[in-house]
Amino acid sequence: MMTNLIAPWVCTAIATVFMCSALPTVAAAADRGLGADAVAACAALSGAGTGATKIDAAALTEPKPLTVAAGGPTPTARINPATPQFCRVLGHIDPTDPKAPPIRFQLNLPLQWNGRSVQYGGGGFNGVLITGVGLPPAAPFDSASPLAKGFATYGTDSGHETRPGEPPQLFAANDEAFVNFAHASYKKVRDAAVMLIERAYGAKPEKMYYLGSSEGGREGLTMAQRYPADFDGIFARVPVINWVGLQHAGTRAGLATMGDSWIRPAQVKLVHDAVLAACDAQDGIADALVEDAVGCKARFDPAKLLCVNGAGGDQCLGEAQVAAIRALQSPYRFSFALANGVTEYPGWGVSGEATKSYGPTGGWSAWWLGAAPPVLPPLPTNGIAWVYGAGGIQHIFARDPNFDVRKYRPEDFVDRVREVSALMDSTNPDLDAFKAHGGKLVMLEHMSDYAQSPYAGIGYFQQVQKRMGEAGVADFMRLYTAPGVDHVGSGGPSNVDMLSVLVDWVEHGRAPEDLTVVEQQAALPIAVDRSLPLCQWPAWPHYKAGDSKSAASFVCAQGE
Repeated sequence: MMTNLIAPWVCTAIATVFMCSALPTVAAAADRGLGADAVAACAALSGAGTGATKIDAAALTEPKPLTVAAGGPTPTARINPATPQFCRVLGHIDPTDPKAPPIRFQLNLPLQWNGRSVQYGGGGFNGVLITGVGLPPAAPFDSASPLAKGFATYGTDSGHETRPGEPPQLFAANDEAFVNFAHASYKKVRDAAVMLIERAYGAKPEKMYYLGSSEGGREGLTMAQRYPADFDGIFARVPVINWVGLQHAGTRAGLATMGDSWIRPAQVKLVHDAVLAACDAQDGIADALVEDAVGCKARFDPAKLLCVNGAGGDQCLGEAQVAAIRALQSPYRFSFALANGVTEYPGWGVSGEATKSYGPTGGWSAWWLGAAPPVLPPLPTNGIAWVYGAGGIQHIFARDPNFDVRKYRPEDFVDRVREVSALMDSTNPDLDAFKAHGGKLVMLEHMSDYAQSPYAGIGYFQQVQKRMGEAGVADFMRLYTAPGVDHVGSGGPSNVDMLSVLVDWVEHGRAPEDLTVVEQQAALPIAVDRSLPLCQWPAWPHYKAGDSKSAASFVCAQGE
């Protein structure tokens, strides 16, 4: 497991709740603070806005211990890391179009600042204020937050607010709000944060980092492509790179499972078990984890589960259900090119079909199938891909909330599809300017991800290598793949301190090689259940000998 490369920590157990406090950090420059009167210094920021940037409130918070919520949609969402006293600044940026919503943001200023900042990415269609006080993507559950380590942290709602009961794509009817969601809000909030940090500490951040997962991962890649001089280190976990392709592929997946094609929960478990039977031991040991995800995709054939001789029920699959699985695993092809010449969205892989991550569901049931067959208009009980994709077709591409998605053809909306692709897709392989700035980029794909296909990220990485050469890419970029892990980090070892990895690379020139990830439960006391090597693509963990729950028993290698 990665050691903390930023600061030493002291943690004290108090009634099974751990309090962590930072010792003096090793900063890029001398630590700076809010001064002897932190209350007054924080309150003074209320009038620090300029131009369209307005400060709504600024006040010191009280320190809080680490807590783990009993419920929550994902494991990470249940972790509330310990936070020190800090200055919470709430603000907004006024729109140019009076009909557009403002861009809201939260900036957190530690009393003792280490000279760095971290911008947190969003998720889904955003519309919720990202506070920047939680753990960043992939962080071990027992690690200290960036704020507790002395980073100034911040996040935004991307320029709109999603209200309960409303389609999450409703905001896209306003062009400025959609451009803000695509890229502009993250740049505007970044610049506002730099201005406020300088007001508070008398200096701008010496090093700036962007950490995002899913939609936030797309944002991180977008910043590297559109604003290459703004960040020194970017971590993009499971990024929604080909956004337009994903909306279309997700819609197709929903259409493929309407009516009798829908796959029941017991049948999902049937497929899950069949995949393990075909692939689990191929890495050298049966450990309920498919380490060789690419090989397994080629090896597993869902037709072997087809009902024969009049059989039925949950112990086999109907022809329409097998066809639906083949649709999920096949590329979605466009008859015209999207931004950067992209013409297809890759199919999904195999393994982790029955993983539990969203409460009692996960895997196919959460992302693809839902608790009931897809209908129009989409219901909250439908799969997330259908809710997102069908809603995206209606509100973003057809721009008609009553449009019958079953009649949609991309060819009928070519100009709009290309317009959205130019705004949303982070598929540009030209990272020359980001590299020239000294930027470092780490991508992490989860190979059992059914929210977005990990092969989209792999394909992007290969395009960057094709353009810049493998040696040139190795100077500033890494792609890691975690086997058996779903979109939110469940199903296998997935936790690693990527912020420390980036800091060590950006500030000390120590390029990361193969890493180690751990699997933890979101419950006190937090402990490591197992660990595994996190291999650089295209290598994957091969079992050698020893405890199958220890990373030391595996080695990263390619091929069989």
